[in-house]
Amino acid sequence: MRAIAAAMLTLVSTCALAALKPGDVAPDFTIEAAQGGKDFAFSLRQALAKGPVVLYFYPKSFTSVCTVEAHEFAEAMDEFAAMGASVIGVSSDKIATQREFSLKECRDKFPVGADPDFKVINAYDAAFKVPIAGAMFANRISYVIAPDGKILSVVEDSGATAHIQNALAVMKRWRDAHGK
Repeated sequence: MRAIAAAMLTLVSTCALAALKPGDVAPDFTIEAAQGGKDFAFSLRQALAKGPVVLYFYPKSFTSVCTVEAHEFAEAMDEFAAMGASVIGVSSDKIATQREFSLKECRDKFPVGADPDFKVINAYDAAFKVPIAGAMFANRISYVIAPDGKILSVVEDSGATAHIQNALAVMKRWRDAHGK
């Protein structure tokens, strides 16, 4: 059991070192997404033209911490919108799952992207493999991206709350610095 825990800790530590850093240019992407149960193509470039974007990766829709995180982001959406920011969550779930998750757990407040091929997840160094099962998931990492495409903040934390708190704090600092 200790060997498994050590392997998982090493894996998480490796992911933390691999994540993109503040100041890096965020990889551009377009992804199949759903909001309020409706499908659409989410374009990072188009979203950034309107303001900063909070991009968060999570392992699996309808699991305990991922559901709490979706609820907390949904509750904070008025604050994000007041600062001109949009939010998108991304996991490796298929669009049918994201459609339902967006409706039930995201409460129609923000979109979730479907990345079963790990294209966006890999571009953001957010993939992790469960050592024993060999299954691949998105790691719980959040990025705040400025309208110029540069990463303002990166948080890797297994809990939900740090991601929302950090993103709100970063957005407040960004808004204050840009007179928004």
